[in-house]
Amino acid sequence: MVGLNLLKHMFNLGDETVIKAWVENPYYQYFTGETVFQWKFPVAPSDMVYFRKRIGEAGLERILSATIKVHGDSALEEEVILDTTVQEKNITHPTDVKLYSRVIESCWRIADKEEIELRQRYSRVRKKYLYLQRFRKSKVRFREAIRAEKKLKTIAGRLTRELLKKIAKSRIAKYAAALDVFQQIVYQKKSDSDKVYSVHEPDVQCISKGKEYKKYEFGCKVSLAVTKDSGVCVGAMSFEKNPYDGHTLPEALDQCERLTEQRPKVALVDLGYRGAKEVGGTEILYAGRVGRDLKGSAYYRMKKKLGRRASIEPRIGHLKARFRLGRNFLKGNYGDMANVILAASAMNLVNWMGRFLLSIFEWVRSSIKMLETLRVLLSWPMPKFVGTF
Repeated sequence: MVGLNLLKHMFNLGDETVIKAWVENPYYQYFTGETVFQWKFPVAPSDMVYFRKRIGEAGLERILSATIKVHGDSALEEEVILDTTVQEKNITHPTDVKLYSRVIESCWRIADKEEIELRQRYSRVRKKYLYLQRFRKSKVRFREAIRAEKKLKTIAGRLTRELLKKIAKSRIAKYAAALDVFQQIVYQKKSDSDKVYSVHEPDVQCISKGKEYKKYEFGCKVSLAVTKDSGVCVGAMSFEKNPYDGHTLPEALDQCERLTEQRPKVALVDLGYRGAKEVGGTEILYAGRVGRDLKGSAYYRMKKKLGRRASIEPRIGHLKARFRLGRNFLKGNYGDMANVILAASAMNLVNWMGRFLLSIFEWVRSSIKMLETLRVLLSWPMPKFVGTF
């Protein structure tokens, strides 16, 4: 199960597709411990979900710790780089019209499940009002779209209140959380904080990281920590709300200590973390703020060290593009935490495999160079295959 979850993130697959690929690929089977080629599915796709929930955060961190240890001493650096990014959730771009429409659909679903006869379902009316939204940017008919949006809001609130009245008291607890979300969507205003942006993912946060091409991102904030020179990911965690970057430092550094069994002495961060100069015995250095009291070579050494802070940015890009951090398909806050830890584990393993293969290639190349030197010295004929290297 651990191997399947790692393969899923290493090759950017889903729970179902990784199991199908496992049956077809003997390398996947050998990676997960099989010695004889198998022709049947190892598990059901739902077992992957149950396994992630069963091992919990401690089990997921144990997987990440194992992928750190394979790097050996290169992962035990005293200086780390920390940065935060947004792990976007698999939801549509939220608008009020979309949310009201989803509330109406969810009310229909609950009513059908509980065999409740609604006074009116508003099926045709909803379809008509959704059609009118196409004129929202029109110079002539935009008022129709605005009125239609208000009507949808009225219908969503009406169906929610009707369900609250008609659901049996013995069954109300089952739908209490969903109905609370419906009411919050109906009554929330533009200026409110802690707004709901999705019916099925109410914990999604609206986060702005100052990107010109993407002003707002909807998901959760995650913190990543990599070693300064080797680039091994020694920390990965998610946060339920949208905390200030500087307030995430204690938890992020504590996780680094748990995973590597040593406390980082220096943490390189950007100015988004500005605040504390030391956290739990770890010195915090801010990129772009070279000490004015430093002179001569000490100034340039510090400037070069702080310049390494930017090396975490491509790591974040690889995590999002290759290892499923760009869009999280796992449900809830627990899914946010599981996805970022498994993505970091997969990246560590892929990087270790690349370095291992590179070391083998370097050894082969050095051996061939040695053979060529001996051939020149002893005038031996060189094998034909050597020229390919």
